[in-house]
Amino acid sequence: MSSAENTHNPAMWGGRFAEKTAASVEAFTASIHYDARLFRHDIAGSRAHARMLARQGLISEAEGALIVQGLDRIEQEIETGEFVFRPELEDIHMNIEKSLVEKIGPAGEKLHTARSRNDQVALDVRLYLREECRRLIELLTELQKACVVLARKYQHAVMPGYTHLQRAQPVLVAHHLLAYYEMFGRDRERLSDALKRINVMPLGAAALAGTGLPIDREFVARELDFPAVTANSMDTVGDRDHIIEFMGAASLVQIHLSRLSEELVLWTTEEFSFVTLADSFCTGSSIMPQKKNPDIPELIRGKSGRVVGNLMSLLMLLKGLPMTYNRDLQEDKEPLFDTVDTVSRSVAIMAQLLANLTFNEARLAAGLGGGYMTATDLADYLVLKNIPFRQAHAIVGRTVAFCLSQGKELTELSLAELKGFSEAIENDVFGVLSIAGSVNSRVSLGGTAGSVVAEALTRAEEALGLAR
Repeated sequence: MSSAENTHNPAMWGGRFAEKTAASVEAFTASIHYDARLFRHDIAGSRAHARMLARQGLISEAEGALIVQGLDRIEQEIETGEFVFRPELEDIHMNIEKSLVEKIGPAGEKLHTARSRNDQVALDVRLYLREECRRLIELLTELQKACVVLARKYQHAVMPGYTHLQRAQPVLVAHHLLAYYEMFGRDRERLSDALKRINVMPLGAAALAGTGLPIDREFVARELDFPAVTANSMDTVGDRDHIIEFMGAASLVQIHLSRLSEELVLWTTEEFSFVTLADSFCTGSSIMPQKKNPDIPELIRGKSGRVVGNLMSLLMLLKGLPMTYNRDLQEDKEPLFDTVDTVSRSVAIMAQLLANLTFNEARLAAGLGGGYMTATDLADYLVLKNIPFRQAHAIVGRTVAFCLSQGKELTELSLAELKGFSEAIENDVFGVLSIAGSVNSRVSLGGTAGSVVAEALTRAEEALGLAR
């Protein structure tokens, strides 16, 4: 009697069981409410598997063709919303297989030959994650473009640079924005590197020990465009490293977005007023009619907790698991799906927000006053006069203390007053103490000097294929 004819337990695996699964157990173990999103990947894997079975003579060519046709019909039904998912069938794999058997008869029962749900779900997730990883890389590229376009627009604007959230040294706005270009570039690199370990074909590991049937794993890998096949069947069905690696990289993406969001939240306050967000990317208050709230950056910042939490969830999930597959691993998908959705949406909307952001150059210029931001330039000036840096540092420290006592800026001191701290100071010091002089002196590789930033902008535009 086939499993489909089992009157005691109608589940696809029910032959060994004398009693029907309790409704509460069906509800507790079901995953179809979230893994239904894997239907395309499950069907793609099943098509390749059916072709391999027919090629190896494990099913007939006619049966293989019939299976593929049936899978095509199921995919169309799911896409059009005609397909009815049945929670009692637990997951996407069983729902598709049951429907296939109902559509094409006994040939559908042969599809699961030489595979287990253990390696089947491993394949589905790798196919899904490969696709989403590539999509996230593309979204990050668009975000980098938004940073670079904005940097080019404000190429010559100067703003205060901060350490400890205290005014430190003047920098070009473009230099600041290109810092995020670099961050998101590293994110792309990490995801591209993770993709190498995601893009390995697991089908054929079966439940845990492989199969004695004459399958051709390399053929399936070619069909599904995998460059490599997993090497150990036990590791294959229990491995979730590639998911955790992706989620680690995705967490860093979200953290970088959170850092940018924090700056945008600060910069939109009346206290800073460095930037203006487009009205279409803000909300108001239900009680205070004057409010314009930077909700998008705040939400992106807040969602970083979810993303990092998902990573921690997966790490703890694996922590105590013995080899090989354990049902605990069903809990990998909801955190993964949530991370993919959250990070992808956050990256996409941040790119849109930046494309509609305006820097308030008058406020940036006003922010450059105070804070003695060219003090380090004065120290460097003294170094060039052959004064050891530590001595130069102390001289400038005393000079700043004098300015504080007199309520003056460094640029407001006379040459005589400056010489009172060091005879090495000459009239050429005033060019060094200006904001423009400070910025343009930072010519070291990676510095904020206009010439260096211009070269960095050009390199970024060329790397991203942005036309000038």
